[in-house]
Amino acid sequence: MQSSNSAEATDPPLLRKHSQFRHFQTRFADYPSIRVFYKPHPQAEKIPNDPEPLPLLVFIHGLGGSLAQFNSVLSSLTNVAPCLGIDLPGCGRSKFAPKDWNSYRTEALVTLLDQVIEEYRIAQEGQTNRGVVLISHSMGCSLSTLLASQTSPYHVKTRDYVRGVIAICPKAEPPTADQSKAFRRLLWIPGPLFNIFRWWDRRGGVDSASVRRFVGREAGVDTRKLQLRFNAQSKTPVWRRMAWGCLPDYDGQGRGTGGLPGPMVWQGLKVPLCLIAGEADVVTKPEEAQIIINAIKQKPLPPHTVDDDPLPDASKLFDTEESPPTRFRSSDKEYGLQPTTTVTTVTTDSASLTNVPSETNTNTIRSTVLPFPASHGLLYDHATYRTVAGLIQDFLTESICFHLSLGWQLQHLTTSGKWDVKNLTKWQGVVPVSDPIGRPQPIFRALKTLRKQDEKHTPNVFVKEWHDKIYAIVDISHDSPTYDPAEIEAGGIQYHKFPTVSKIPPTVQEVQDFISLVERLRGEIDNKYPNSTPDGSSHPTKPVIAVHCHYGYNRTGFFIVSHLVEKQGYRLEDAIAEFGQQRPPGIRHDHFIDTLYVRYTVGLRRPGTGNDDEQPTKVGGIGASSIPGRSQGGKKMDVDREGDESVSE
Repeated sequence: MQSSNSAEATDPPLLRKHSQFRHFQTRFADYPSIRVFYKPHPQAEKIPNDPEPLPLLVFIHGLGGSLAQFNSVLSSLTNVAPCLGIDLPGCGRSKFAPKDWNSYRTEALVTLLDQVIEEYRIAQEGQTNRGVVLISHSMGCSLSTLLASQTSPYHVKTRDYVRGVIAICPKAEPPTADQSKAFRRLLWIPGPLFNIFRWWDRRGGVDSASVRRFVGREAGVDTRKLQLRFNAQSKTPVWRRMAWGCLPDYDGQGRGTGGLPGPMVWQGLKVPLCLIAGEADVVTKPEEAQIIINAIKQKPLPPHTVDDDPLPDASKLFDTEESPPTRFRSSDKEYGLQPTTTVTTVTTDSASLTNVPSETNTNTIRSTVLPFPASHGLLYDHATYRTVAGLIQDFLTESICFHLSLGWQLQHLTTSGKWDVKNLTKWQGVVPVSDPIGRPQPIFRALKTLRKQDEKHTPNVFVKEWHDKIYAIVDISHDSPTYDPAEIEAGGIQYHKFPTVSKIPPTVQEVQDFISLVERLRGEIDNKYPNSTPDGSSHPTKPVIAVHCHYGYNRTGFFIVSHLVEKQGYRLEDAIAEFGQQRPPGIRHDHFIDTLYVRYTVGLRRPGTGNDDEQPTKVGGIGASSIPGRSQGGKKMDVDREGDESVSE
């Protein structure tokens, strides 16, 4: 039976919708089922291809990790360029096959990645000159470097098309000969004993050493739960094989071959490079970034002095916990917005990039260290992932191609009439913003999506009217927005992309993730707008959270109603009525209403099983069949404090 925390059960909707399971055969191995995520740009045919098509963004996870760790940044980046990623063999949703150890050596993984990238770079778009930008985390940075570097020992096709490399928490040097020898001894420990070590390391759940190591002590509970899930999804046999493959083979003179690359390979990067590190990262310390910069600038390399782990690992089995000194965490809004960033221009003998004329014979290295408590999990930590996504987007626009700016794309498409809402007449007939939802203290407003070229419901006008009334916008639409979120954020309103599929009721996992996001935002609001002022007077009504799909009825209503039931103690009927009264006519899809009743009431008789002559009644403006369980006497479902649903049949 599938576990509720398995990679399959928790696969993010964006990845699930755009994934295939593919068979790949390389010269090293036959991989029967590799999860491949591919999402083309929604308006690719309308973006100029001169001098090149939009590059393919390729995402590569680390040791013990999975593609799901990129979900938060993917939600933003799929709007600006075609995106590709895989779960490496045995990781995430890819099958653990074959099982021989050679199939998991670094060279074998690089060869597999090269084959996947080349197929999707050309076949899916028909553009033979399409470039590639590699975006990777932890050990994935080493794989990216071996794909992109002119001094890589491996012959790969991808190298000729790499336009840039983004390395998040990179590892600059391979394990030394002594470290490799010691680590191989550990890897000889039988699997069952390894699992005992893992169990010991995970004692304490979200407060365990295995979680703190990657996200730190100060991480929010949602981030710690996420790290606990990633750790549990990492398979011991896969981890052992990949870890073994990362270790170089040293000869009698101390020269290593294979395994992770060192400074000489990093030195061969002749494309723009973005390095992102966390000040509190104890797995791959921020000093690694400076070693990489020195290598590319061809400065003398110091002896190995960075005291860190020999392998960059996203789900370590066991070690001695190392924690950074405790500091007070700043607020989420302030935290991460002022990272330490350095930009270095390096003169090289590489040809100029055709799509960046100003970069002739130079490569830009942009190095950013996010301040404490940013750690190894900064890619998916709720306090830092938006900063990471912003840094990536800035680098793509400034150092790769200005066509990768979402603002530029929106301006190009809207002025040419190529990008607009689905049905303009219908959209214009919808009330832009609902009344406040939730009593006694309002929590939400429902919106229709904003439209850049509209005279009124456009970001610049919207923020002037609503910046002090709306704290954040949660965009649950699946497609790219028809407005530039940067304009919303520049006006003082946060923007969060939470993509979901239209016409289909949100899953339990999607609802839980939405509730977690809302509760995190409510915590920020409470900290910034306390219930009373220092003189004891009542504080004015707090700003609320705005939610929109396309029109702001069905999916928006489903999520808001779910939150009112689970977190505000509403009976389901009252929650539906509240949404319907403040956003008339409320949830329009009957099957959404049905799903809410199945999910949140006990003893429900399904629609269609009663009298065929039954006429629907109106509950708060919403059509609902007047059957047992849908009356005002419906029971409220029990919800425990962790947000898990408890339903008795």
